[in-house]
Amino acid sequence: MIYEPVRQIAEPKMQCRMIRSKWMFIDAEPDPTVPRSGASICWCVHTQKVMGPDGQVVTPQACKIERPCFEAL
Repeated sequence: MIYEPVRQIAEPKMQCRMIRSKWMFIDAEPDPTVPRSGASICWCVHTQKVMGPDGQVVTPQACKIERPCFEAL
């Protein structure tokens, strides 16, 4: 009897559609030999600042579905 490996399907990452960053506007393929910088500054479309409408900092990790201002893609 041949057993097929079980494939686990990753949960889709919920991302807020109101978050923006400079790296979104670079029209180039990423270079796999260069590590991605974690220094990108993000801002919210609603406030045009680094703070969201709820007074919390805007980052890809912080802008989750739990926030009242979150809008799914």
